[in-house]
Amino acid sequence: MDRVEQYRDILQQILEAHHRIPYSHGQIESKLIIDSDRNNFVLMNAGWDGKRRIHGCVVHVEIINGKIWIHRDGIEDGITDELVAAGVSKDKIVLAFHPPYLRHHTGYAVA
Repeated sequence: MDRVEQYRDILQQILEAHHRIPYSHGQIESKLIIDSDRNNFVLMNAGWDGKRRIHGCVVHVEIINGKIWIHRDGIEDGITDELVAAGVSKDKIVLAFHPPYLRHHTGYAVA
């Protein structure tokens, strides 16, 4: 199994685990969208909390040039620790939600 396929499997397992966590209030559903052909992984929520519409991206991750780019990470404790625990080295994870000039301070890949 090549690295990209391994990353796809890891991301799918992590996001599916978060997708299965039910919301404790409202009529909110988790939506897991995986586009393996384009290496995009999105976890979002949609529904209603009383009269308030809920719709938004929780996590957006993309595999680009053999690295995992985290564009949005709204998981409470973050997805990065789960990726590292699953065997992904920090130099293969880009915290893309930080501007490029700050990334070298994060301990993760710059690009």
